[in-house]
Amino acid sequence: MTARRDLTLTAAGAAVSEFGNALSLLVLLFWATPISSLLVAALLIAQLLPFVLGAPLAGALVDRLPNRRLLIVALLFQGVAIAAIAPLMGHPAFVVALVLLSGCGRAVAQPCISALVPHIAGEEEATRGYAWLSTGRSLGSMAGVTGGAVLAGIFGHPVALLVDGGTFLAYAALLAFVRTERRPSGTGEVRPSALAGVRHVRRDPVLFAAVIGLAFCVGAVVVINVADPAFVRYVLHGDEFVLGAVQACWMTGILVGNRLAARLGTISAVAYAIAVAAITTGIGVLVPATLPFVVPAGIGWVVGGVSNGVHNVALNAVVRMRTPEEMRGRAFAAVGSAVIGANLLGTAAAGGLLLVVAPRTVFALGGAGSVLAGVVCLAFVHRALKREESPAGAGLSSH
Repeated sequence: MTARRDLTLTAAGAAVSEFGNALSLLVLLFWATPISSLLVAALLIAQLLPFVLGAPLAGALVDRLPNRRLLIVALLFQGVAIAAIAPLMGHPAFVVALVLLSGCGRAVAQPCISALVPHIAGEEEATRGYAWLSTGRSLGSMAGVTGGAVLAGIFGHPVALLVDGGTFLAYAALLAFVRTERRPSGTGEVRPSALAGVRHVRRDPVLFAAVIGLAFCVGAVVVINVADPAFVRYVLHGDEFVLGAVQACWMTGILVGNRLAARLGTISAVAYAIAVAAITTGIGVLVPATLPFVVPAGIGWVVGGVSNGVHNVALNAVVRMRTPEEMRGRAFAAVGSAVIGANLLGTAAAGGLLLVVAPRTVFALGGAGSVLAGVVCLAFVHRALKREESPAGAGLSSH
């Protein structure tokens, strides 16, 4: 009973926080689009850079400090940074700097919650726990890109950012009522190595194949994040509400993907799901590139969202299944660094691409790259699993 209560509180807090995240991202992207595509890219990079540069430190903190308390501190830090943007929207440099600070808090929060979920839900139900968490985030994001667009339109951009800051405070307040705590033991380590997570991922063939395959998929398809506002504005001839609607289609797909991924119970099923979802992500992105109209674009976003939902749950599950408990904070941080690093490179590339090619072409390139990454990932995952099943690989641990 306590587990269900704590998981419900955690998922509800994630929903509230993601509502604010989606709202502020929508506001900031539409605010930045008329100024420069480079500013759009800069905002997205600032949000992601701390995940890449701070992963070793974040992972070490998660594996040394009580996770629930650490998560509360990280959320409060994010809330203050986002709320501070509201009075500074006339100064793009300050906005980018504050988004960067918020990203620092998020870089700690993400591996923290990923390591905490198995303690809340139990090891056997951890994959379903990740699905609950992802569902909460998806519902919050959906509300943020739909109702949030209305809120921003009525009350203005600064008010929307203050609301986002408040959502982090609400999430922290809900966590104060969660009873479950992860208290890392650091078994076998006097001083936990910050780079142990990176070494662990590199030495596990199945985990490495799945993570790198997903990273390449993300690096390819993330270009549409920068192109989204321009695609909606100049190709679909829409406004903030159309952007919110198509992004809500993606979020609806994530809800379906979450439920599908919750059924994955073995390491082979999870690893194959990551590869197949990379392929279907690319297909979903290619639909609006081929048929640049609102309805086909919405369908493509749903397909991409289903795939995204599978990835959200399966990535957490594959790390949990292949990693000793005492190292999970660092492993989650290392995996996040790889995937978000690819996201960062793709985002930076998209800013330059939009200066020389049309948004529709950016979608086509992103979709094709994701399909290719998925096919290659599928081949490498299959080979790694077959080697592990062979007598020579029988000694490999699946934790």
